[in-house]
Amino acid sequence: MFLSKPSVYISLFTCVLQLITGPLPETGNSSVAAGAQSGIEECKYQFAWDRWNCPERALQLSSYGGLRSANRETAFVHAISSAGVMYTLTRNCSLGDFDNCGCDDSRNGQLGGQGWLWGGCSDNVGFGETISKQFVDALETGQDARAAMNLHNNEAGRKAVKGTMKRTCKCHGVSGSCTTQTCWLQLPEFREVGAHLKEKYHAALKVDLLQGASNSAASRGAIADTFRSISTRELVHLEDSPDYCLENKTLGLLGTEGRECLKRGRALGRWERRSCRRLCGDCGLAVEERRAETVSSCNCKFHWCCAVRCEQCRRKVTKYFCSRVERPRGGAAHKPARKP
Repeated sequence: MFLSKPSVYISLFTCVLQLITGPLPETGNSSVAAGAQSGIEECKYQFAWDRWNCPERALQLSSYGGLRSANRETAFVHAISSAGVMYTLTRNCSLGDFDNCGCDDSRNGQLGGQGWLWGGCSDNVGFGETISKQFVDALETGQDARAAMNLHNNEAGRKAVKGTMKRTCKCHGVSGSCTTQTCWLQLPEFREVGAHLKEKYHAALKVDLLQGASNSAASRGAIADTFRSISTRELVHLEDSPDYCLENKTLGLLGTEGRECLKRGRALGRWERRSCRRLCGDCGLAVEERRAETVSSCNCKFHWCCAVRCEQCRRKVTKYFCSRVERPRGGAAHKPARKP
């Protein structure tokens, strides 16, 4: 299944969910679409300065009839998409968008720890988890090792949402003495879920099941047993990743030539500061410096009443791009060494 545009990907999500559960209310459809979109956007954010940067062709959740990759990038796509749908359904439930969903008060009144009790209005992750599982998992119709891998990573995405929830408490007592507290669970920012899954991506486990795996009942049983032995909090993959430095039209990979990278900036993290080396130098490309002009609003003033007028300021900025090394006349170009 080749899905070249996020809108197609989201429409497929909604159609499949309706086949499973019947037509959803309009708010339910919009929540599913928003959840799928948030997964796409978070994938692109987390991999913006990586060699693989979550290209459109990666946005497929079914391994049937299409590019059946089973590497660690596929694992992340499944996990973040599943998490995005669950997260959005849970959040919109708390906002009162669904008639059949409200606060999770199943533990209210129970002792949670020394000096505090469960209470308040916890986000109902059980609702989001159930709908997300029915919906996203149903896209995987195979029974082979790849299907088992995809289902495992879908569950890892849902576990990431539950595992990153934050406990919020309110004090009770005379004059704010806080002799007791009532606490409830809230969703974190989705960026925290994405960062958590990015760490799981780097630590993803490789499972050797492709060689000799058939679709027989015995093989399916062995596959199921293997995945049951692995924690559902971990991402898993079956194949090594391709060389993302190089263009590969068959796999829909563009390579890193022409990609922008970062070298300087006050707010850059270590991973961003090393992007030019990772995208260019380690891929046998040179870093090309380009000067560009940007236009932005500046010197804004408030005028009574009631308008804000700004000037348009232009400034020169320096950007960096990966460029193929030119061969000098009469000799071969020095090409940076490729790191494995």
